[in-house]
Amino acid sequence: MESRKQSRGKLCSWFALRLFLLLFVGNLALGEIRYSVPEEVKEGTVVGNVAKDLGLDISSLVGRRFRVVSESKDAFFEVNRDNGALYVHKKIDREELCQEGSGACIMELKVIVENPLEIHYVVVEITDVNDHSPNFPEKQQIIEIGEHTLPGKRFQLHAARDPDAGVNSVRTYTLTTNEHFEVDIRQRDEDKIPFLVLKKSLDRELKDKHTLLLTAVDGGKPQRSGTLNVTVIVLDINDNRPMFSQEVYQIEIQENVSLGTSIFRLNATDPDEGSNGLVEYSLVKTLKKKVYELFELNKLTGEIRVKGPVDFEENDVYSLDIEASDKATPPLTGECRVIIKIKDINDNPPEIEITSLSNTVPEDSKPGTIVSLIKVRDKDSGVNGKIITSMNNDVPFELKPSYKENTYSVVTKGTLDREQVSHYEITIKATDCGDPPLSTFKTLSIQISDVNDNSPHFEQNLLHFYLVENNVAGETIFSVRATDNDVSENAAITYHIVREGSQNDVTSFLNVNSENGHITALKSFDFETVKTFQFHVVASDSGSPQLSSNVTVNVFILDQNDNAPVILYPLSSNGSAEGVEEIPRNANAGQVVTKVRAYDADIGYNGWLLFSLQEVTEHSLFALDRYTGQIRTLRSFTETDEAEHKLLILVKDNGNVSLSATATVIVKVVEPKEAFAASDVKSATNHDEESNVTFYLMITLASVSALFIISIIVLIAMQCSKSTDYTSKYLQETNYDGTLCHSIQYRSGDKRYMLVGPRMSIGSTIVPGSHANTLVLPDRRRASTELTTSN
Repeated sequence: MESRKQSRGKLCSWFALRLFLLLFVGNLALGEIRYSVPEEVKEGTVVGNVAKDLGLDISSLVGRRFRVVSESKDAFFEVNRDNGALYVHKKIDREELCQEGSGACIMELKVIVENPLEIHYVVVEITDVNDHSPNFPEKQQIIEIGEHTLPGKRFQLHAARDPDAGVNSVRTYTLTTNEHFEVDIRQRDEDKIPFLVLKKSLDRELKDKHTLLLTAVDGGKPQRSGTLNVTVIVLDINDNRPMFSQEVYQIEIQENVSLGTSIFRLNATDPDEGSNGLVEYSLVKTLKKKVYELFELNKLTGEIRVKGPVDFEENDVYSLDIEASDKATPPLTGECRVIIKIKDINDNPPEIEITSLSNTVPEDSKPGTIVSLIKVRDKDSGVNGKIITSMNNDVPFELKPSYKENTYSVVTKGTLDREQVSHYEITIKATDCGDPPLSTFKTLSIQISDVNDNSPHFEQNLLHFYLVENNVAGETIFSVRATDNDVSENAAITYHIVREGSQNDVTSFLNVNSENGHITALKSFDFETVKTFQFHVVASDSGSPQLSSNVTVNVFILDQNDNAPVILYPLSSNGSAEGVEEIPRNANAGQVVTKVRAYDADIGYNGWLLFSLQEVTEHSLFALDRYTGQIRTLRSFTETDEAEHKLLILVKDNGNVSLSATATVIVKVVEPKEAFAASDVKSATNHDEESNVTFYLMITLASVSALFIISIIVLIAMQCSKSTDYTSKYLQETNYDGTLCHSIQYRSGDKRYMLVGPRMSIGSTIVPGSHANTLVLPDRRRASTELTTSN
């Protein structure tokens, strides 16, 4: 278009110049000659004989300096001075020279001759030949059309340019056959402008690009053409929402899956393109808070990962509502739901819950007494949540299932005895059925409380105590002790003595400390008065009901040497131990003169009497038996022997501190006749004396016999109540020879004990210096003989 304007401008300038020359130099410009020549002719081609046409002399052309002048810097034409012909000096390209498509291409030449100066104008029209094909400014044109564009919409295409003019220029445009587009040509000035017309709506999702070929055809012969590749890009509009392959996805994962694990990948498709087809994923905002804590969604890839610890026991299924949106404005969205099912694994041990517990159980509880209620549970499910419950077998308790599943009672299954076992540790084990199984242990500490089911207990049912006579009144003489297997008040023991209330009840002289069992004598006991007695001590606890037991206490009074020997004979009328004995002078050696009789209320060593002569007028005449007190003659009397002899006899016991008595016997030696008469008188006197002695002896023997019988009864009772082999009995000395004696024998274990009176039986063994009155007698069942004394 610009080149045409320039051509028209030059043409106007040319006409103006001509008009000026005609007016002012008309005498020089003699005329104008017009020629035409096709473009692209060969150099040297004669256009015309300009000299001949101007009427110039051919022969004067050289002399007149015949020449052609062009306004163009390129000399396309020259004249031949020899013949005056105008010829083509340089190949002419009309399109290059004129730059016109359809107007005439004219070159104005000045033909000048001199002498005289003449200027002739020659106009050469360069005619067009069809030497150019239509040409588009670009090889390809891209047009973007939105898929929502309505049919009839026009889009200007590049117009083809053909430098040729006239019919050789572009005449028409054609478009490859298609269903969506057609070409429309509009004339603008000399140009034909092609338009692409949409005749059918586009759908980018069906076809996003259309490739067309626009052909420009000129009118030359033969025709020439040029093509333009037209690419129609169908622009996307956001007319498609992202779509998931299914509305609901179901997946299953194990609980406790590692954090960061990818569990699923979503894929939503959007057939739109660009930002309209870019899909982003997000969790909808209305889900439970826990979902956001456990799972995360990659907004670009749609990958779901585990973010937090997944626990089947908290929730076994999660629903994730997921939204896929494109990046258009406004965006379109698609939705789906992902249901995540949690698969249980055996990751929870059973739990044991103590719903009720009696820490203290009375020992008299009956079998079946409920001690505790427990409940077991397992957060796992299925087989992993099945629980087997058991208890250790070494306790008197058992588990009993309740009507409700996994609920148990701990009950007693046997008799409880606090005194044997006061505390139990019950271990309850709960094991699930998972693989591997998990177990939980729970220990119950059960204390067995005491009930008063045990009476106070003495170690022996029969106690023996030996008390030395003449004890100090008010002092503790011995003590008893009982134990009670119960505890606290049930084991708090008090003591008391069973009192008969009879007149001769010796327990009236005894007192027991109720707290410690110490027994105090309120009087001093005398062996010679009471040798043994028995009483009962009762031990009672403080429980409710109160329980008690008693023990029998046998007390043996041990003799002390507190009685001096008593002379029974001789005994004078005034009470002094003096006597007169007569013996005939013709008495033979060994004749018994008399026998001193004595008694000691003590027993044992203390009552064992020995006789000795302290004073005698003639030692060779009389002898005294130290054991029997018999006085015998050692020889016959002679005439030189005195008629009266005084014998002082000492009678002493064998106590540590011996006590003694003396008797005086006066022996008169008389003639046989006097002796006979005297014997009659003496016999009468002796009869009376012996009657008195006999009376005393009968009283003594009756007392000893009574004591003997009582001792026999007591010792028989002891024998019956104890397994220990002992016997008790009073024995009368069988070889009584005038000195009163008695003894008490009893057996304990392998030893025989004898309490001996003033006269011991022959064969007894006495330990000199002993303070006791107890002898050990030879046991006929044993080969050896022991002697033991007890204080």
